[in-house]
Amino acid sequence: MTERLSAQGMVMLGKANMDEFAMGSSTENSAYQVTANPWDLARVPGGSSGGSAAAVSAGQAVVSLGSDTGGSIRQPASFCGIVGLKPTYGLISRYGLVAYASSLDQIGPFGRTVEDAAILLGGIAGHDVKDATSLKVDVPADYTAFLKPDLKGIKVGVINETFGEGLDGEVKGAVEAAIAQLQALGAEVQEISCPRFRYGLPTYYIIAPSEASANLARYDGVKYGFRKADASNLLDMYKTTRAEGFGAEVKRRIMIGTYTLSAGYYDAYYLKAQKVRTLIKQDFETAFESVDVLVCPTSPTTAFKAGEKTADPISMYLSDLMTIPVNLAGLPGLSLPCGFDAQGLPIGLQIIGNVLREDQVLRVAHAYEQSTEWHKKSPSLA
Repeated sequence: MTERLSAQGMVMLGKANMDEFAMGSSTENSAYQVTANPWDLARVPGGSSGGSAAAVSAGQAVVSLGSDTGGSIRQPASFCGIVGLKPTYGLISRYGLVAYASSLDQIGPFGRTVEDAAILLGGIAGHDVKDATSLKVDVPADYTAFLKPDLKGIKVGVINETFGEGLDGEVKGAVEAAIAQLQALGAEVQEISCPRFRYGLPTYYIIAPSEASANLARYDGVKYGFRKADASNLLDMYKTTRAEGFGAEVKRRIMIGTYTLSAGYYDAYYLKAQKVRTLIKQDFETAFESVDVLVCPTSPTTAFKAGEKTADPISMYLSDLMTIPVNLAGLPGLSLPCGFDAQGLPIGLQIIGNVLREDQVLRVAHAYEQSTEWHKKSPSLA
């Protein structure tokens, strides 16, 4: 992927900070200290790709890349007031990406505008023989060709289940105003029910840790990464390497995954979670029989203060409540700014498309963006 961009003349600025092994929603789990949100330095930029989002938001880079396993592009984009796109699973090569949960991971672009994200998407999309999950499909020559100023003929579905308990009032108001604006642009808006949407979070936190447990087993001090130098024997080296080489959140997820894959629990947890995943995907398929795109809030809240949720993992996990089902179904999803709360923090609108319908997602996002002023606002750091 970086080879493709280099071949097209892109100037690489460097690597951005992120949660360790992409496990986190705040970039507080990084081995390289905590990244600050450009809109308020006391708050987190989201995660796990918080560094990439913060860099674009602060004007340090025009565009950047992130990885999205359960919302790690869209949620930071929402918190930092920029555009973040998670493409259809398999549209972009994952070759070179350190695997967290292989059936969910996807690389995608950040940009200040939808056009920026569309240009970068065009530069990295397409089949790669080095990635077995890469789709063998024709990709558009230019994703910016789909960016139009109106939404005539577009059917937009509003996911009912995303406007319930736990949604911040200011976030709800901003997203509802954005939906009204989509209608004003010519879109036909209707309410849609995805009844299994709320099961996305518990399903994810069985499937993703299970895959992480298997993927990170290779980090044993022999094959990859850190190695404890003064171990007394091989078993001690394994234990001390993994004890010192992984952070607390990574250890937590490895242990959860190892438990759910263990004898006697596989059917009760992992297999059942995969069945629920299928039902969530079926809900989306049913929804797309009547609409072109779905919309909802990107995150239930705006950016929270650093340290506010570190002692409560469940509260932290809820930050990805709206984004996780999209990964479970392998769909494209985009977050873009749709307002600010009373504290001046950005609010994100999520637009979800059917498989390989990035064209429709980008069209709806661009039309809304160009009819509002939110994308023109920048933090004082920029």
